[in-house]
Amino acid sequence: MTRPLLALAKLNLYLHVLGRRADGYHRLDSLVAFADIGDRLTVSPAPALALDLAGPFARDLGGDPKDNLVWRAAETLARRLGRAPQALIHLEKNLPVASGVGGGSSDAAAALKALDALWRGGLGQAGLASLARELGADVPVCLAGRTSWLGGIGEAVAPAPKLPRAALVLINPGKALSTQAVFKARRGPYAALARFVRAPASVGGLAALLKSRGNGLTDAARALVPEIGEALALLEACPGALIARMSGSGATCFALFAAAAEARAAARRLKSGKPGWWVASGRLL
Repeated sequence: MTRPLLALAKLNLYLHVLGRRADGYHRLDSLVAFADIGDRLTVSPAPALALDLAGPFARDLGGDPKDNLVWRAAETLARRLGRAPQALIHLEKNLPVASGVGGGSSDAAAALKALDALWRGGLGQAGLASLARELGADVPVCLAGRTSWLGGIGEAVAPAPKLPRAALVLINPGKALSTQAVFKARRGPYAALARFVRAPASVGGLAALLKSRGNGLTDAARALVPEIGEALALLEACPGALIARMSGSGATCFALFAAAAEARAAARRLKSGKPGWWVASGRLL
């Protein structure tokens, strides 16, 4: 069995929709960072491919395991290596499903890395990148697992400046949200590219920089799941919260804090006030 890999939660610190291509896909500009919160994945030798699910959100991944992105990642890698996909994949699902934090994509990226090691494929990060692009728009950046600029429809990933240390809180109202539905519901003008050369030295400076940017999918997502507006208001009301924003296409929202103690206190307050919602605190990596 391999060592457990943490499939990190992906956060879109800002997300601008730049336009729409002729094939219907939207061109994006986003600053993506990762939190020290996520799913856990291990792989071990087995006579055939099998997926074992556990964790608080395992039940939301019911149905045919072959529809899971982790399963597709295993089959895609096995085809590249010219071998049978023989492995038991254990996935501890701690992140909400269809929640805007790239859980499924991060799981698939972790599966590629773990299985490449188990099967001694030797593809490494560079070799796995082309497979990641086959699996989904967010898989390449999740494979990179570092602060990155995201462009194109998600396939263009470039290193971004190192961000200052920041604590954070994530909150999700327990409503799955289809990315396709959010893009379909989006209205209004397109935004402009908003990248910067140097990151601020402090999390307060980062929050100030992000306030001049936004998430172009928030209004559409909030129309589909009104609780997103409530989540943002709750985060903004937390002492120490520097900025509150929706991640990806929702419905997960996050707030940045300068101090970990402030983030932990905010998480406790939110859990007490919204016992049916998912709340987690951590830090940016």
